[in-house]
Amino acid sequence: MEREIDMKEVSDGRFYQLRDMVRVDCGGCAGCSDCCRGMGSSIVLDPYDAFRLTTGLKISFEELLKEAVELNVADGLILPNLKMAGPREQCSFLNHEGRCKIHAYRPGMCRIFPLGRYYENESFQYFLQVHECRKEPKTKIKVQKWIDTPNVKQNEAFIIKWHYFLKALSRRVEHAESKSLQKSISMFLLKNFYLKPYEEERDFYEQFQERMAEAEKL
Repeated sequence: MEREIDMKEVSDGRFYQLRDMVRVDCGGCAGCSDCCRGMGSSIVLDPYDAFRLTTGLKISFEELLKEAVELNVADGLILPNLKMAGPREQCSFLNHEGRCKIHAYRPGMCRIFPLGRYYENESFQYFLQVHECRKEPKTKIKVQKWIDTPNVKQNEAFIIKWHYFLKALSRRVEHAESKSLQKSISMFLLKNFYLKPYEEERDFYEQFQERMAEAEKL
């Protein structure tokens, strides 16, 4: 999901790569869970998030949709996002102590926060969202370590491919002549990349490429 932002207002004016040091580490967020509340539908899940959550929690994506995940329209496409619930509008995976119950399987957007991604020229760079995390003091940490994702370069290649694939689909939906075509595209997206079970013992990226090949044929 893309946002129109003024980088001068939201960032420190720098772009970061995996080996760069960035001041984001706040000691494990002890005593704070502000970023897990009031996020609306902004924590959109990608297929790797679906893989991590379903294989890590040993449940189907349909089960996730019953309580912790909901569907919303993002850039003209129906996509899943983490659900905020209760009077404090908090993530459904937040426990009574204000700690994440799925920290090992948390989505990519949660992993990079308060970093964001700036997409340009068929790629992206990280930037620091300076107003998003109020927890202090913060110490410097290498971007790659902060993200805490295996095969991070392969993961970045997946993120780029998925982002620009969705962007192309969004343009097609925008110019679709009928609502039924819009719905068909979104339903295929959900079924092929989220609802269709992933095999835990197989490499995610291999499975993703197979599903992308099917999508590109259609």
